[in-house]
Amino acid sequence: MRKNNEIPVCFEGRPIYDIVLEEGLTSLSDRFLKSVPECGKVLLVSDSRVAGLYLEDTVRAFSSAGVGTETYVFPEGEENKTLDTVREIYGKLAGCRFQRGDCLAALGGGVTGDITGFAAATYLRGVRFIQLPTTVLACCDSSIGGKTGVDFDGWKNYVGAFHMPSLVFMNMGFLSSLDDRQYRAGMAEAVKSALIRDRSMFEDMLEDAASINARKPETVSDIIYRSCLIKKSVVEIDPGEKGVRAVLNFGHTLGHAIEKLSGFSMLHGECVSVGSVLASYISMKRGMISEKEYSDIVTLLDSLGLPVRTPPDISLDEVIAAAHSDKKALGSSIKFILLEGIGNGIIDRSVTDGEMYDALVALKGQAS
Repeated sequence: MRKNNEIPVCFEGRPIYDIVLEEGLTSLSDRFLKSVPECGKVLLVSDSRVAGLYLEDTVRAFSSAGVGTETYVFPEGEENKTLDTVREIYGKLAGCRFQRGDCLAALGGGVTGDITGFAAATYLRGVRFIQLPTTVLACCDSSIGGKTGVDFDGWKNYVGAFHMPSLVFMNMGFLSSLDDRQYRAGMAEAVKSALIRDRSMFEDMLEDAASINARKPETVSDIIYRSCLIKKSVVEIDPGEKGVRAVLNFGHTLGHAIEKLSGFSMLHGECVSVGSVLASYISMKRGMISEKEYSDIVTLLDSLGLPVRTPPDISLDEVIAAAHSDKKALGSSIKFILLEGIGNGIIDRSVTDGEMYDALVALKGQAS
């Protein structure tokens, strides 16, 4: 259960930034001044949908902190997560004479956070930035840990950098504007977190599926809090993803391939859901999880309204080829994340094309 509203993220025993869960923006100005001292001005980056909802209120929060605020709004959508968008942000920063002591703020979901973080990592060789996530997916996963990047020629996050935020401020009120599809997609990352590190969280989500679907605030807040604890515990050990942090990619190996081949018509969380079922199927076939555990995984994802089958119109051979071209591939092998029981994700480099193909065939959806 949620104990408090602040989670410190530390490296080598030294606090680096805080994850803060709040209801509203009242404390944002104080939190910002504490986390980003001596900041002259802020560039608030958002997409067109989120800006229409929350940009004005967020600008007011920064103004109350006495910080000059500029804004940059880009068109909503994964298709705009590109170097072209980053170039426009550079132009805004340079035109407004942003210096190294200044800051960027990402107001939005995973796309906004990744773009803004990458711009911050590379402008003047690195300036500070904060995350203001507005989606369940960003709260549970992408806003934490300092992974930034953009897509390149259809390949997801192929250009990027590790650049830690100075603050992750989660206003739970932002989540009220999510449509059901975006909300459900975000929950896929929460299920992933439970599967790789917290069996009791998985069991609670299985039991509380009705409350999750009803979007009960206390249930949603608790799930996000527990997901943050899992993400924090992993990135603190391995901030640069040189080892154990790879377990956070459970469901992503084939999920990213499906996302690319869908032309990004499927949301990231939806693809993670399908990828999680595929990885769980391989784990079951290897005898690493039981049939009952596999069935429970499918049941939970399905009960949350998430896809659990491979899209019927996608070539299975192309999925495997795309997985081999993913940045997580190592030579001819693929860094795959499997389960040794629910709550214990492990890194495996021995998954064969045959195993992937069998899983894809077994879970291929029916054409409507």
